[in-house]
Amino acid sequence: MTQNIAVSDFGKVAVLSGGFSNERDVSLNSGMAVLNALKSKGIDAHLFDPKEQALYELHKQGFQVAFNVLHGTFGEDGVVQGALESMNIPYTGCGVLSSAVSMDKYRTRLLWESAGLPNVPYVVLHDDSDFDAVEQQLGLPLFVKPACEGSSIGVVMISKKGELAKVYPTLKQYRGEILAEKAISGGEYACAIIGNRALPTIRIIPKGQWYDFEAKYQRDDTIYQCPSDLSDDDEKKMQDLALKAFAVIDGKDWGRVDFLRDENGELYLLEVNTVPGMTAHSLVPKAARQIGLEFSELCVEILKLCIHNR
Repeated sequence: MTQNIAVSDFGKVAVLSGGFSNERDVSLNSGMAVLNALKSKGIDAHLFDPKEQALYELHKQGFQVAFNVLHGTFGEDGVVQGALESMNIPYTGCGVLSSAVSMDKYRTRLLWESAGLPNVPYVVLHDDSDFDAVEQQLGLPLFVKPACEGSSIGVVMISKKGELAKVYPTLKQYRGEILAEKAISGGEYACAIIGNRALPTIRIIPKGQWYDFEAKYQRDDTIYQCPSDLSDDDEKKMQDLALKAFAVIDGKDWGRVDFLRDENGELYLLEVNTVPGMTAHSLVPKAARQIGLEFSELCVEILKLCIHNR
C-alpha cells in the first residue's frame, strides 16, 4: 500500500456523489459512507452533488482533490474525469479513456476479445435481429441488457421462447447497444483491485434467480463468500485474469472485475467497474477487510493512490 502521504496533504476533499444517472440513489449512499469515513480520519471532506451545484464550483470553493463515487452516466463514463482534468483537480479512480470504455460493456468486450481474454458469449441486438435465432444460439434462459448502464439497471432474464423480441423494444430507452448474453450458472464472482493488487475474490449467492438490483442494494439475504469457495489455484487464476482485464482497459488505482464461472470451472469476464459501490452492501470493502483494511482505511488508501499516481 502507498506510504509517505499525510492526511494534511489531501487538503480540501470533495466527495462527488449523486449526479444525474439512474444510479443516483446508490451514489448518494456511497457518498455518505465515504464522507463519514474520511471525516473520521481527520480529512477535510465535503459532499458535492453535481446535480445541486455546477462542477466549476469545485475551483471556486477551493477543493484540491475529488473522491469520485458518481456511479453511471456522467460520473463513470469519462465525462466528469475530463472535466476534473481540465480544472487540474486530482481525482480517484480511472482516467478518461478507461472510464469511457468500461462504461460501455460492448466496447470493453471487443478489447478483451482482441487480447484473447474469455468473454461471456453474447450477441448485439438490432431492430432487424432474428430474435428466435438468438434465443436458439445462446440458449434459454439468457439475459438481455443495455450496454451502458450499471447496477443491473435494465437487465432482464429471458426464460420463455419468443420473449426476447417482446423485451427488446423496452430497452431502447437506454444509451448504447443492447446485448443478449448466455446464462452461465456455475457461480458469480467479483475481484477487487487496489493499486496493483488483486484482493481476495468474493462469490455472490443471491436468494432470487439472479443478482439483480434488489439483491445488490435492497435485500439483506444475498450471501457474499469472502474468501470465496475457489481453490488456491483457481483463486490465483481469477486474480491474475482480473489484473489482465483491468490493464487492457488501462485501469488504475482501484476498480472491480466481475466474473461468471460455468459448471466446468471455466471463467468468463462479465464487466469491469471503475467506480465500484461503497455502500454497506458493496463488494470492495468486504474484500479489503480480508486483508486487514477497514472501510475508513480503504477510503484513505484510495485517496493516497489518487495523489501518488497523478
